[in-house]
Amino acid sequence: MPDTLLEKLWRDHVVASLSSEVDLLRVDTHYFTDLHSSALDELARSKRALRKPEQTYAIPDHVVSSKPGRTGGEAQWSAVHLSRMKAGAAKWGMRYFDVNDSEMGIAHVLGPELGLTLPGKLVVCGDSHTCTHGALGALAFGIGASEVIHVLATQTIVARRSPQMRITLDGALRPGVAAKDLVLFILAHIGVRGAAGHALEFAGPAIAALSVEERMTLCNMGVEMGARIAAVAPDDKTIAYVRGRKHAPQGADFEAAVQQWRELVSDADAHFAQDLRLDAGQVVPSITWGINPSQSAPLTGRVPELPSDPAQADELRRAFAYMGLTPGQPIAGTKVDRVFIGSCTNGRLSDLQAAAAVLKGRRVAPHVEAWVVPGSMQVKAAAEAQGLDRVFAAAGFQWREPGCSLCVGANGEIIAPGARSVSTSNRNFIGRQGPGARTHLASPAVAAECAIAGVIAAPVQDASDASALSARQAADQVRVKRITPSTPSLRATLPSSRR
Repeated sequence: MPDTLLEKLWRDHVVASLSSEVDLLRVDTHYFTDLHSSALDELARSKRALRKPEQTYAIPDHVVSSKPGRTGGEAQWSAVHLSRMKAGAAKWGMRYFDVNDSEMGIAHVLGPELGLTLPGKLVVCGDSHTCTHGALGALAFGIGASEVIHVLATQTIVARRSPQMRITLDGALRPGVAAKDLVLFILAHIGVRGAAGHALEFAGPAIAALSVEERMTLCNMGVEMGARIAAVAPDDKTIAYVRGRKHAPQGADFEAAVQQWRELVSDADAHFAQDLRLDAGQVVPSITWGINPSQSAPLTGRVPELPSDPAQADELRRAFAYMGLTPGQPIAGTKVDRVFIGSCTNGRLSDLQAAAAVLKGRRVAPHVEAWVVPGSMQVKAAAEAQGLDRVFAAAGFQWREPGCSLCVGANGEIIAPGARSVSTSNRNFIGRQGPGARTHLASPAVAAECAIAGVIAAPVQDASDASALSARQAADQVRVKRITPSTPSLRATLPSSRR
């Protein structure tokens, strides 16, 4: 039978079929992050051992401080997580990326850059944005707390098969349009449940044109579309990205692996439960205005008017009330208090380069507090070697240490209640960046421009394109068929932890 990419990856990892829909899968790589450190205590209580320490990587990222000169975390709970993880790593022989280790970083940044994530691997982590690793042609998904314990003890995972979905992006992105804009465009079309319960593949010429780091941004936010799994088939760009990385195969082993990786594509006649095509040429620089990632608008556009449907109107009223916006107002010109460039979505070197290009020779508005938090120590070192840290400092940004930081308030670094933040992270949920914080998601270039302007604004080179296309994009949204998951009950298979 013809298979999709993700069906091939799944099949290659089946240890045993437990039912017609559930399999026991072999896990290749487990990124064990700090918020699940209590799983080590459970191992000890149940008198079980760590099954595969050489395939388990202990990574503090959520609770660590990004403050220059840090030694741990600023929050009270940080020391508990960090000390427990460090002791557990020493006991069981895991590789532990200590707070100031030269290879430390966010799990979804350091894994690919070190070659720990490879095409064809099954990667799990107690974090829903583990789907990021699918950008390299890996089978990757987030797991819940009890599943973390199961993987530690067995190096396997019990998982339910998902219906397959493909989103094909035809055409090409216009100049000045970023991968983050593409994500927001897709979310505006299909909504936060458009891929619910599905294994999602991104394909098409616009995806092939993206860099591997841009594909990571795209797959990172697949979970925001409701998908548990998101992936892009490996190609020449993937192979070039992986070649020579520290933990990737070397020499003849690498060439042998490449031959296997080239087979990781969906067969021409593979079946998808949902198959959607969109025109990448319609994407414009955008920003979210509401309280979920699908609530976005072109930077030259307006927030929506209240719809006639009472239920939809109530939902939008809640978003307007929390965000301090009014129906129909222009999104541009809205005052900004904080800007955050970083996270597992947009904290890679290419993201920092895009922001620095906007900032060079300019200065952050006096009332704006702006941070740059590299996604890893290696990203930080590479950026400093290029002088990007000096560009950010000259513009008035704080240059900070790697970690999740302001993406999520798990480390004591939060936005003040009522303050408005433009963030390159992945979620704008109520309270995500702190109680009462108002979050707008955007690309690194847009975030940088907002810091300079002190209000929501488009980078100058993008404004004309956005204005010309915003009306066409709005019309296109009306014509595109909405997607209804073929098996809504599979929504229950999403991990309990959606951090």
